[in-house]
Amino acid sequence: MLKTAQLALLALSSLVSLASGTLYESVEQLPTRNVSDYYDFIVVGGGAGGSAVANRLTEDPSTKVLLLEAGSSDFDNLDIEVPSFAPRLTGTQFDWNFTTLNQAGLNGRSIDYARGFVLGGSTAINIMAYCRGSKDDWDRWAKVTGDEGWSWESMQPYMRKIENPTPPADHRNTTGEFNPSIHGVGDYNSGDTIGIGWTQATISNGQRVNAATAYLVPVMSRSNLDIVVNTQATKILKTGSEDGKAVFRAVQFTDSVNGPLYTLNASKEVILSAGAIKTPHLLPDVGQNLQDHPLTTISWTVNSTNTLDNGRTNATFAAELLQQWNDTRTGDLTLGPGNQLGWLRLPDNATIFRNTTDPSAGPTSAHYEYIATDSFVSFSEAFPSTGNFFTMFSNLVSPSSRGNISLNSTSPFAHPLIQPNMLSTEFDIFTMREAIKAVRRFMAAQAWSGWILEETSPSSAAQTDAEIEAYIRDTCFTVNHVTCTVPMGKDGEASSGSGALNSDLTVKGTVGLRVVDASAFPFIPAAHTQVPTYILAERASDIIKGVYQRESLPESLSFAVAHSSEVK
Repeated sequence: MLKTAQLALLALSSLVSLASGTLYESVEQLPTRNVSDYYDFIVVGGGAGGSAVANRLTEDPSTKVLLLEAGSSDFDNLDIEVPSFAPRLTGTQFDWNFTTLNQAGLNGRSIDYARGFVLGGSTAINIMAYCRGSKDDWDRWAKVTGDEGWSWESMQPYMRKIENPTPPADHRNTTGEFNPSIHGVGDYNSGDTIGIGWTQATISNGQRVNAATAYLVPVMSRSNLDIVVNTQATKILKTGSEDGKAVFRAVQFTDSVNGPLYTLNASKEVILSAGAIKTPHLLPDVGQNLQDHPLTTISWTVNSTNTLDNGRTNATFAAELLQQWNDTRTGDLTLGPGNQLGWLRLPDNATIFRNTTDPSAGPTSAHYEYIATDSFVSFSEAFPSTGNFFTMFSNLVSPSSRGNISLNSTSPFAHPLIQPNMLSTEFDIFTMREAIKAVRRFMAAQAWSGWILEETSPSSAAQTDAEIEAYIRDTCFTVNHVTCTVPMGKDGEASSGSGALNSDLTVKGTVGLRVVDASAFPFIPAAHTQVPTYILAERASDIIKGVYQRESLPESLSFAVAHSSEVK
């Protein structure tokens, strides 16, 4: 059985007890503070962006940070810790349980949109893939923002900073699977992603590494970091004006729909890290430019009785696997959902390019991705009660479709309207169709003879272009990589023409407000998005530190704290 090469985040190196006064389960536990004891920064959201920023800013013991998280503190729940349990997290208490509007490109279907609702955010419920993105992805960010600091070469220190390579759970020799130099030829994290290679994942010692375990648990003892869970930000409040710009240094929040409202001021900044759905939900006049990765699957029966399907069809075997994991952190449950990833491009002479501009960032960025797993996976068909299978995911990773997030209600607790507009362009459906054809050619290779038996229904009936397109529209789902809803652009240009954020992630036309999460991406990378978010947050932390090392705070500002049942 194929195993998965694994990477953990650097901050995982030491885990400490949560028995600390800095993690509060409710707003009521938060100590009352006065004007001489304020927070420098209030970070909204404890996912990849918020956890990283909270950690890095509190490295300075004189900087006080409050981290607000809407979800619970249950990031060490068994279903979260066990890597192979990742698929069962969607639709649970750890998920915001968003759904999209009906998608014309998906034959009018609405689909679930999973986002993490727990400390650690979506890093606690994702499939843990470790992908930096391509050289061209990062260089395009630098070009569109006019900031070379976002380029591939400039971002190398941050890419290396978050990594602590660890061996897979079986401790085999990974020579040829992983290039520790930094990765080099044959490793998709080298900057040139094109090819097929072993999956790297945020897994260490057989269990998931998420933003909470990597960035927050090791620093829970810091007296300058307060974390409050089960607390939802409801509004970002204007606190004044400077040089003709509105100042936003206050956050309104509550612990329930009918609970009392609280307001806290930050002396320096409010940092929005609530994710690509909730961050635009808190900001006016944003939410356009939504980008995501659609996917579908094809499965084959196999000539084997030893596949991951057995853990789902045989209750006794499943119990044995869980006992093995509990005892030794080894076995099949240490695997993420995919063993190998492939990053591939359409041929340069593909007919779609006759009338359509290539939406990818460049030749090192894939148009589509493969994920291989020795089990049955479908987003439209029930899991078979018997049999052994092999599945290939086909994911569109350089989409040209654009969607949006808009308000559904004035209530901050009402889910926003999510319109990804999946498969709404000719390029996107063409590429998905060609990816299906390519994966069939790949699986027809002689190397699979005798093991791969036959393609399963209903995909097996889709043979013509029209039939393949119909299959895709009937079965397509999402990789849950929603991004780009509050994008960076060039500094000083109107937000309507060049992104809502400056290249330093500050919100254009405001003072004291910054965004550090995947909503800030100007383009979705041809990669899984958790690691680019960590990398973005690492640079953001240095940008923020640089600002306040150089500048002193205006003495005229006041930072009173209000604990009240209404906002004044």
